[in-house]
Amino acid sequence: RITSEWQFQPSSSTVSAKRGQNEGTIFKRADGRWCAVLNLGYHGGKRRRKAYYGKTRREVQEKLTAALRAHHQGLPVAPERMTLDQFLDEWLVTCVRSNVRPRTYQSYEEIVRLHISPGLGRQRLARLSPTDVHGFLNDKVAAGYSRRSAQYYHAVLRRALGQAVKWGLVQRNVAKLVDPPKVRRPEVLPLSPENARAFLLAVHGDRLEALYSVALAVGLRRGEALGLRWRDIDLEKGELMVRNSLQRVGGRLELTELKTERSRRTISLPQTAVNSLRLHRARQLQDRLLAGSRWRDAGLVFATTVGTPLEPRNVLRHFHRALEEAGLPRKRFHDLRHTCASLLLAQGVAARVVMEILGHSQIGLTMNTYSHVMPTLQKDAARRMDAILNGE
Repeated sequence: RITSEWQFQPSSSTVSAKRGQNEGTIFKRADGRWCAVLNLGYHGGKRRRKAYYGKTRREVQEKLTAALRAHHQGLPVAPERMTLDQFLDEWLVTCVRSNVRPRTYQSYEEIVRLHISPGLGRQRLARLSPTDVHGFLNDKVAAGYSRRSAQYYHAVLRRALGQAVKWGLVQRNVAKLVDPPKVRRPEVLPLSPENARAFLLAVHGDRLEALYSVALAVGLRRGEALGLRWRDIDLEKGELMVRNSLQRVGGRLELTELKTERSRRTISLPQTAVNSLRLHRARQLQDRLLAGSRWRDAGLVFATTVGTPLEPRNVLRHFHRALEEAGLPRKRFHDLRHTCASLLLAQGVAARVVMEILGHSQIGLTMNTYSHVMPTLQKDAARRMDAILNGE
């Protein structure tokens, strides 16, 4: 009979031969159910086993085979009573922590701890169904969470269960059978060429002028811009290398690796950005002299008056004030990136080149995000075709 989840003592009439460590046995119980027992050897002086149950011999054979395969590969062997919570804890430690950036791990851990575990954690991993996942996502949206947030929860759960399938703990990824909530793509609202020039004129002479100039000229993300170091910039060649991003990890601002290979890129700088960076470097040298022993040299291009990283929220507040002083509508910092891409495409720069500048992983992402520019380009293409066919 079963005395505990880890201790199984079959009667002598049930098992005909003694099994060794890491072996399994299958038998039919008196109540008609089939049982498979995996022998895990001795741990702490006690023999440890795991039992799997089913209505047919084939069912428990499949469970035992998957458990044996996982055990021989050094992977966790799931008892029938393993909950989703228990699996996710193992997954975060084994698969996520060492393979992603610290900020990404923190995001995954928070989604699991604050959302997935409270909603689905007590469900047994082997019995989790598409209906359970669908209900969980609907409940989050009904509770006031955005559809975009629900998409993130679904993505994390799908990735975790994908690993459970690879480990042989479940037969299918039920999250793949559930469509996440639909999210309407936010409208891209870049600055017009006139407004972009008005904004740069408004911040002329400001200590963050070069930050806005670079972000607008080459479409850097805020974290990428704030993570720039002087060793990443060659003003003589007019080149900028994007290698890191400034992110908050565990409450502290840290330089982290970029998410993808495409994000790590070298960009040619327009002369206006080079000129702004030269003036900015001279201003920073003055800050360093004034700070004296208080200067903390991190090599950052955009830093406080004592050399420490700029607080991203303070940069955003400064950006909003600059827009207001220029008489321009409120924008996100990310809209400077959108403005860069839109202006490049409108000037006829090839989409592939824009993709490389922005660090997009696929050209389809570039084209879909900036589809609002396409009608203008199509009209220009039509005019050029007319010129060719008319011999102009």
